[in-house]
Amino acid sequence: MAATTADRLEPLGIGVGVLLVLVGVATVAGTPWTHKSAGIALGVGQAFGALAAVAIGAGLAWLVRQ
Repeated sequence: MAATTADRLEPLGIGVGVLLVLVGVATVAGTPWTHKSAGIALGVGQAFGALAAVAIGAGLAWLVRQ
C-alpha cells in the first residue's frame, strides 16, 4: 500500500535536476567565456551561471529525494 502513496512527480523533479546539471556541465565544457570580444565581465557571468545551474540541479534532485 505504501507504493501507491509515493509522489508521482518525483521522477519529473529528478529528471529536471539531472537536466540542469548536464546543461551546466556542458556549458562549462564548451567554455563560452573564451571569446575575447565578449569581455571579462560576461565571461565571469557565464561561468557563474553554469556553476549555478549545476548547483541548482543537484539541489533540486537532492530535495526531491528527501
